[in-house]
Amino acid sequence: MGTPGMQDGGVSVIAAAMVAAPVDQAGHTAAALSLSSPIRIFVLFHKAIRNELDGLNRSAMALATNRSGGDIKPFIDKCLFVRSIYRHHCNAEDEVIFPALDIRVKNVARTYSLEHEGESALFDQLFTLLDSNTKIEESYKRELASCTRALQTSISQHMSKEEEQVFPLLSEKFSFEEQASLAWQFFCSIPVNMMAEFLPWLSSSISLDERQDMRKYLQKIIPDEKLLRQIMFTWMDGVRMSKKRKHCDNDPRHTGSSFGLMEKEHCFSSQSDGRDISPSPYCPLDDILHWHRAIEKELHDIADAARSIKSNGDFSDLSAFNKRLQFIAEVCIFHSIAEDKVIFPAVDAEISFVQEHAEDESEFDRFRCLVESVESAGANSSTEFYSRLCSEADHIMETVINHFHNEEVQVFPLARKHFSHKQQRELLYQSLCVMPLRLIERVLPWLVGSMSQEEARHFLNNMHMAAPTSDTALVTLFSGWACKGCPGVICPSSFANGGCFANELPESEKSSMPFHSSACASELDARVTFACKCVNSVGERNPTSKETASSNTSGEESLKVSPPNQSCCVPGLGFNSSNRGMSSLAAAKSLRSLSSGSSAPSLSSSLFNWETETSSNVSGSTIRPIDNIFKFHKAIRKDLEFLDVASGKLSNCDENFLRQFTGRFRLLWGLYKAHSNAEDDIVFPALESKETLHNVSHSYTLDHKQEEQLFEDIFSALAELSKLHENLSSKHEAENQHESLSQSSRNASSLKKYNELGTKIQSMCKSIKVTLDHHIMREEVELWPLFDRHFSVEEQDKLVGRIIGTTGAEVLQSMLPWVTSALTPEEKNEMMDTWKQATKNTMFTEWLNEWWEGTPAATSQVSTSESSTPQGYDIHDSMDQSENTFKPGWKDIFRMNQNELESEIRKDSSDSTLDPRRKAYLLQNLMTSRWIASQQKISQSRNNTAEGEEDLCTPSFRDSEKKIFGCEHYKRNCKLRAACCGKLVACRFCHDEISDHSMDRKATSEMMCMNCLKIQPVGPVCMTPSCNGLLMAKYYCSSCKFFDDERDVYHCPFCNLCRVGTGLGIDFFHCMTCNCCLSKKLMDHKCREKGLETNCPICCDFLFTSSTAVRDLPCGHYMHSACFQAYACTHYNCPICSKSMGDMSVYFGMLDALMASEVLPEEYRNRFQDILCNDCNRKGRAPFHWLYHKCALCGSYNTRVIKVDPDPNCST
Repeated sequence: MGTPGMQDGGVSVIAAAMVAAPVDQAGHTAAALSLSSPIRIFVLFHKAIRNELDGLNRSAMALATNRSGGDIKPFIDKCLFVRSIYRHHCNAEDEVIFPALDIRVKNVARTYSLEHEGESALFDQLFTLLDSNTKIEESYKRELASCTRALQTSISQHMSKEEEQVFPLLSEKFSFEEQASLAWQFFCSIPVNMMAEFLPWLSSSISLDERQDMRKYLQKIIPDEKLLRQIMFTWMDGVRMSKKRKHCDNDPRHTGSSFGLMEKEHCFSSQSDGRDISPSPYCPLDDILHWHRAIEKELHDIADAARSIKSNGDFSDLSAFNKRLQFIAEVCIFHSIAEDKVIFPAVDAEISFVQEHAEDESEFDRFRCLVESVESAGANSSTEFYSRLCSEADHIMETVINHFHNEEVQVFPLARKHFSHKQQRELLYQSLCVMPLRLIERVLPWLVGSMSQEEARHFLNNMHMAAPTSDTALVTLFSGWACKGCPGVICPSSFANGGCFANELPESEKSSMPFHSSACASELDARVTFACKCVNSVGERNPTSKETASSNTSGEESLKVSPPNQSCCVPGLGFNSSNRGMSSLAAAKSLRSLSSGSSAPSLSSSLFNWETETSSNVSGSTIRPIDNIFKFHKAIRKDLEFLDVASGKLSNCDENFLRQFTGRFRLLWGLYKAHSNAEDDIVFPALESKETLHNVSHSYTLDHKQEEQLFEDIFSALAELSKLHENLSSKHEAENQHESLSQSSRNASSLKKYNELGTKIQSMCKSIKVTLDHHIMREEVELWPLFDRHFSVEEQDKLVGRIIGTTGAEVLQSMLPWVTSALTPEEKNEMMDTWKQATKNTMFTEWLNEWWEGTPAATSQVSTSESSTPQGYDIHDSMDQSENTFKPGWKDIFRMNQNELESEIRKDSSDSTLDPRRKAYLLQNLMTSRWIASQQKISQSRNNTAEGEEDLCTPSFRDSEKKIFGCEHYKRNCKLRAACCGKLVACRFCHDEISDHSMDRKATSEMMCMNCLKIQPVGPVCMTPSCNGLLMAKYYCSSCKFFDDERDVYHCPFCNLCRVGTGLGIDFFHCMTCNCCLSKKLMDHKCREKGLETNCPICCDFLFTSSTAVRDLPCGHYMHSACFQAYACTHYNCPICSKSMGDMSVYFGMLDALMASEVLPEEYRNRFQDILCNDCNRKGRAPFHWLYHKCALCGSYNTRVIKVDPDPNCST
C-alpha cells in the first residue's frame, strides 16, 4: 500500500512499488463500497450522467416519432452539454484515477481508457450526424435516435463496469486518506470554469438525501482548509443558469461568437455615450504578452539546457529536463485552448490559430519523444542525439515565437480597439479559468515570477476586478498562489489592514477602472472583507517551513522560480501534481480535441500505451493459430452491419422481412454466445494463468454479461413486434370485411405503436452494433498481441483445439458457413488448415467431408444399395470412384480369382494413406471374401424364398404389452433397411445378431415407419400423410442415421459418432490429443495420444466405438467402467503400464504397519534387493522381503524385484 504523506493539510498518494496481486473477480462482483468511502461520490456522478443520457435518449426518440414538434436546437444544446460534462469526467479519470490504480493493480485500467477513446468517437459520430445536410429526411431522425441510444448504452455499460470492478478495487487497495486524496485530485483536474458548472449540475441531478451525502463526501475529500472548502461549496450551491449549457467550453461552433457580438455592441454603445476607449498606456489585454514572454523565456532556458547537455555530455539530469518540457508543453496547450475558446472567437469569429496550435503541440511531442529516447539510451546515446536535441529545442522556440508574433499583430490590435478594459479583464479571467486548479497552482507563481513588481500588481488587479462576486474566495486563492512567485507584490493578506487594493495602483490605471470610488467601496471592499476573513482563518495555521516548501507545488526547481521572502497564507491544494507528468499532458490534449471540433481520436493516444505497438504489426507477422479465432470478429462485424442497416426497414410491416430479420438475429445471437462462452471458459482463463496477465480479462467478461442482456432485450422487442404485426394483419382482414371509422382509428393507433417499436428496435440494433464493435476492437488492441508475447505456437494450437472441442456439431454446421462467408478464399483456407492441424488426431476431417462437401468419407463407405440387391445385380456404378481405396461389391469379390485377390490384398496392405482401422477392415473382408460370398448366396436364396411375405414388414416392440415400438436396444418408431443385405432391422445390433456380417449404419438410406409400415427415405419424421408428421424418435442424427427416444444424445464431429450426453461444451468436451469425449470435470487430465483408439485391456472390445461407459486411469489408459470394477477387486495397478490406479496412501500405510510388525529370520535381515518402482519409474534398494518392497524415493509398494543380493552362506 502507498504511504499517505501530509502536504499542505491534504493527503497525497505516494505510489509504493509493489507487486500487483491478482484480483478475486468473483468477490468484486458482489462487493459493496463502504457507505463512508469517498469513492462513493463517483457513484453520484454516474447517476447524474445516466439521468442526462436518459433525457437525451428521450428527446431523440421524441424527434424520431414526431412528438417534439421537430425543433432540433434544444437537442443539440443537450448534446453539447453532455459531451462537455462527460469528456471532463473521463479526462480526470485518465489523469488521476487510472494511473494510481495501475500502480496497485495491474492490467485493469487500460481497458477503461480504451473505452473512453471509443466513447469519444461516438460523440464525434453524433456531432457529424448533427452537422450533416440531411436533417429534412425522415430517416435522419431515426438515425439520430439510434446514435443517441448507442451512446447511452455504451456509456451506461462503461459506468456499470466501473462500479462493479474499478470502484471496489479503489476501496480495497487504497486507504481512506488515499481515496480522499484521489477524489480531491479528480476535482482539481477539471477546468475551473467547468467546476463552476459541474458541481451545481451534479447537485441538482440527485435527490435531497444524496445531496446531503455528497456534502459529507466533499467534507472528507477537501483538505481541512476554510478557503478551499468555501470555494468548493460555493460552486456546489451555485445556481446553474440555462445559458451555461451554451458555455464556451462546449463546442467551437457555438463559442465566442455570441459573446463577441454582445461585448462589441456594449463597447460601441459606450462610444456613443462619449466615453473615450482609445488605447491607454496600459491595456489589460497586454497581460497575454506576459504569458508569451514567460513561455519564450522558458523555451530559451530549455534550449540553453539542451546545449549544456550536449557540451557536457551529462545526461544524468534528463529526467528533470523532461519534466520541465512536459510542464511548458502543458502550459502552451492550455494557453492555446484558452485563446481558441475565449479570446479569438470573442474578437472575431473568423480568426483561427487552431492549425498553428496543433503544429506547436506536435513539435512538443516530437521533442519529448526524442528526450525519452535519449533518456532510455543513457550512456549509449550518440553525439547525433544531442545535436538533434539542440536542433529540436531551437526549432520549437522559433516556431512558438513566430506564432506569438502573428497573434500579437493580427488579434491584439482588434481586441484593444473593440473591447473596453472591463471586457478585456473578463476575457483574461475566463481564459485563466480554462485551466484546472492543479495547473493554476503551479502556473501562477511561475508566471508572476517572470514579471516585474509593477506588472504583477497590474495582473493581480485585473484578476480581482474581473472576477464575479461569487468567485471572491477563488480569486483570493489565485492571488495568494501568484504572490509566491513575486515576493514584493501586495498579497491579499495585506487587505486586513483596511487598505483598498485600488489605492495601491498608479493613477493611470485608476482612471481606466470601469467603476467609481463608490463602486470600489461597495463592490471591491466587500470582496476584500471576505478575503481578509478567509486569509486570517488560514493564517492561523502558522505553516511550518516544510509545509511552505511543499506548498510551492509549481515545484519547478528546474523552472528557477525563486521562493517568496515571506510565506503566503493561502493554502495549497495538498498534493504534488508534478508526479503525473504524461497523464495530465494527455488530458490537456484531450481537451484540445474537444475545442477543435469533432475529429475521432486515435487509439495510439491512449494514456496507457504499453504494448499497443505490438498490435500495429500483428497483421504483417506470421499467421498464428490464435489469429483464426479472431477471424470470427470479421463475421460478427458483417452481421452487425446487416442488423444496423436492415433494422431501418422493420417499420415497413413486411412479414417475410421480419421473419428473415429475426432468424438472422437469432443466428448471430447463438453464434456470438458460443464465441463468448469459449472466451470466458478457455481463452480468458489461459490469459489469467500467466502471472503478468492477472486481471487483464475481467472487464471483457463483464462485457459479455451486458451484451447478453442486450441480445435478450432485442429478442423480446422483436417478439412484441411480431405480435403487433399479427394483430395488424388480423385487424386489416376484419376491416376489409366490416369497414368502420372506429376500426380505422384503432388500426392507426396500432400502426403508430408498431412504427415506434420499430424505431426502438433500430436504435437497439445500433447500440448492440456499437457495443460489440468496440468490444472486439479492444480485444484486438489489448488482448490479441498478448498471445504472441506470452504463448508459444504449440500452446496456441492447444487453445484452438480446446475451443473447437467444446463446440457441438450443430453449432459447427451453422458457424462454419457463417464465418467463411465473411472471409476471402485465402483466409478461409488458412482458418481450415489451422482447424485441421488442431484436430489432426480426430475424425474431424472425415466429418467435415461428409457434411460440408457432401462426400462420404472412405471409412464410412461399404457397398451400398437402395434395396435388397440380388446376387447378380452389378452395383459398381454406385461405388466411390476413388482409385486409392478398394471398395468392391460382393459380386466383384466373388468374380476375382485367387491371384487377383492376393494382389489386391498386397496393394491395400502397402497403402500408407489408409486409416489403420479401415485397412484392417478391408484386409479381413478380402481374406474372408470367399466365405462371405458363399454366405451371401445362401442368404440371398433365403430372401428369394421369403420374397413377397408380409412378415418382413412387421413392427417390433420394445414393450409388447404397452405397444411401444423399438427393440431391446433402443426405443424408436422405425426400422432401418440394411444397405449391405436389405434386411429390415430395428438397429445395427439386431442386424449383427442375425447376420454373419456387420451393418454400416451410415450407409443406410431407407427406413420403415412401424406405425404405417411404409418404406421411405430415412429421416426424422414419417412422410406418410396418415402419420401426420410422426417423429421416429426424439433424437435423430443424419450423419449416423441413428434414432433414440429415451436418452440425451449428441453427435461429436471429432469422434464422428453419436455419444450419450447433453452435448459438447455442456457436460462433455473432446480432447484433441486423446481423441475422445470426456466429462468437463476431467478438463485437467493426463493426455495420451489417441488413447481411446485401442481395445479394453480386460474384455478386449474396441473402446472408441463402445457404447458402454469408459473410465480413465491416472496413468492415461482406459478401460470399461464395469471391467474396472471387476478388475479392482483383485488388482490395484494398471494392466498395461503397472502404475497404481488410484490413491494408494491408505493401503500403503496398512502395509507399513504390517511390515513393522513382521520379524524376518536372522539370515534374511541384512539382505537387500534391487527394485524398480512402477509409479516413479526409478530404481532403488529395499530390505529383503518375499512379497512387499517399498520404494525409498516415493514410498510406493508398487514395485518389482530386478536383482537379489546373493546369500553369503550359499555355496553356489
